[in-house]
Amino acid sequence: MRIIFMGTPEFAVPSLEILQSAGYDIVSVITATDKKGGRNGKRLLQSAVKKYALAHNIPVLQPKNLKAPDFVDILRKLKADLQVVVAFRMLPEVVWNMPPNGTLNLHGSLLPKYRGAAPINWAVINGDKETGVTTFKLKHQIDTGDMFFQSKVKIGEDMTAGELHDIMMPIGAELVLKTVKAIEANNIESKPQAGTPTHAPKIYHKTSGIDFENLTEKIHNFIRGLSPYPTAWTTFQNKKMKVFRSKKEIGFVGYAPGTFVTDKKTFFKVATKDGYIHFLEIQAEGRKRMPIRDFLNGWK
Repeated sequence: MRIIFMGTPEFAVPSLEILQSAGYDIVSVITATDKKGGRNGKRLLQSAVKKYALAHNIPVLQPKNLKAPDFVDILRKLKADLQVVVAFRMLPEVVWNMPPNGTLNLHGSLLPKYRGAAPINWAVINGDKETGVTTFKLKHQIDTGDMFFQSKVKIGEDMTAGELHDIMMPIGAELVLKTVKAIEANNIESKPQAGTPTHAPKIYHKTSGIDFENLTEKIHNFIRGLSPYPTAWTTFQNKKMKVFRSKKEIGFVGYAPGTFVTDKKTFFKVATKDGYIHFLEIQAEGRKRMPIRDFLNGWK
């Protein structure tokens, strides 16, 4: 099987690695163009997938325009039997419909739930107890293709989106390998997605502010669903404070929602609609990420 692999972030790396380790011929990796970043914003940063590909001598393509005739011509000349997509951008039909075996996609949810850019975040934000990964055949409308396999993953009560992401990476990779092997053996059936679709749009920093008028449970899920990125935040003493971890205290509230309460030594909590949300790990503006006790020890 000649395979073209398309992906960009860390989530995609285990899937690329497992295919290469299984002996498949990865004829090229398609990934995002290098982005400027670093401390001064001037250094070009490579994607996680590009770093892996270069380290293992896999040819890399970084097209700006996926419809460009020269790029499409390069793909045709590679004569791939299958394309595998993990956390990449939307493909034009001329690309996804090119290989004889089509294009396989791995998605971080139990489709049709959480179609979109941030399925892991939204599963946690919504307080779900279970999510998973799905392999499906790509078609034009995003995340709507017929499914091959799914694997379920439990979500712990205090698990962050980052922790769930790390658990799902190897599970997703195993599912990709299982699917590719089944396609290679011509021993696979697909089925249409069944059930009511839900959507998982991209989340932005400006919409990640905490609303303390909500119930404690909802706020706790919001904080862990945005941790470590883009991170829930509030303002304290006119400065922005990011919140990475929290715990719930539901019960009598003696303060208006949004009131900060602390003993200045061990706890820092904020009144909500039905209790308090304790901040356990934060990053104050201009400071490093730290446990709340460290923050309180240095707070004037």
